[in-house]
Amino acid sequence: MRDLLTERSKQILEAIIEDYIVTAEPVGSRTVSRSHGLSLSPATVRNVMADLEELGFLASPHTSAGRVPTDKAYRFYVDSLLEVRNIAREEQEEIRKRCSLAGRDPGEVLRETSRMLSSLSHYTGIVVAPRFTANLFRHIEFIKLGGRRLLAILVTHNGTVQNKVIETDEELHGADLTRMCNYLNHLLRGLPIGRVKEKLLAEMQSEKVRYDALLAQALRLSQESLSETSSEVFIGGQANILEQPEFADLTRMKEIFRAFEEKGRLLGLLDRCMEAEGIHIYIGAEAHLSEMAGMSLITATYMSGKDTLGVLGVIGPTRMGYAKVIPIVDYTAQLVSRLLEVD
Repeated sequence: MRDLLTERSKQILEAIIEDYIVTAEPVGSRTVSRSHGLSLSPATVRNVMADLEELGFLASPHTSAGRVPTDKAYRFYVDSLLEVRNIAREEQEEIRKRCSLAGRDPGEVLRETSRMLSSLSHYTGIVVAPRFTANLFRHIEFIKLGGRRLLAILVTHNGTVQNKVIETDEELHGADLTRMCNYLNHLLRGLPIGRVKEKLLAEMQSEKVRYDALLAQALRLSQESLSETSSEVFIGGQANILEQPEFADLTRMKEIFRAFEEKGRLLGLLDRCMEAEGIHIYIGAEAHLSEMAGMSLITATYMSGKDTLGVLGVIGPTRMGYAKVIPIVDYTAQLVSRLLEVD
């Protein structure tokens, strides 16, 4: 695609995109000729714009003589023309201040991160919390509730707690529960939750367990305690999207809010962003979600060592300020990775 455009075409396309990002108004040839120091006549610019439209980079709204960029134009701009600026020192300080753990619950840190991304970008911030199976096992505790009922409390290294009421085959006493917990905590500590079941199944085959009914029961109970839950999604600043002029239509507003409320489909897209490290950018139709028409999503994964924990990012109009938003998302992901790093 790069070879389809001359240097002059690239300059004019870049000028149109950057004007449209700022104004949300169709851009005319006279504006480009006067405002960007290209030393080109409006007629020359108009001819190049006609060529860009024929190639699918520009579109003509029926009500205007100007042109607007297409999804194809934004993709070319992001991949070939964009110069991503360094994140400002003030923005770094704001991100560090608002994302700091400072004794807070990790879930609250991620919720605040979504609000902070919205505040700095003026769009909508989104953070997907780590799946429970991505965490590391710290300890398990069984609390007797009465009869054969137990409360299993599973705690991970980052402080996430999962509670589940389970029922045993027979009534167990305090000393038995203590021995079971000690055995499981020694066996599983530091193991990724996603690999705990595999470890439990292997341990069930050991000679030690075959001849110790209490240990066998401990392994069965710990299996019951593990239940996968869907990832929590924190969304901050949904209303910022509705302040963009291209989404002023009432029907479009309803579609966007539906996408935020029904998080399942959006989570499917975000799961795709977790498949590889680094920045991902989906522009308009690339998301394959009808609700994302006219919108772009910029995300980055946050990590623990080499393991991906979750993903965070910004949703805005396709004409969002990519040069500003990309470094904010990237820096935030790096900081959250450090804050959630397992000791």
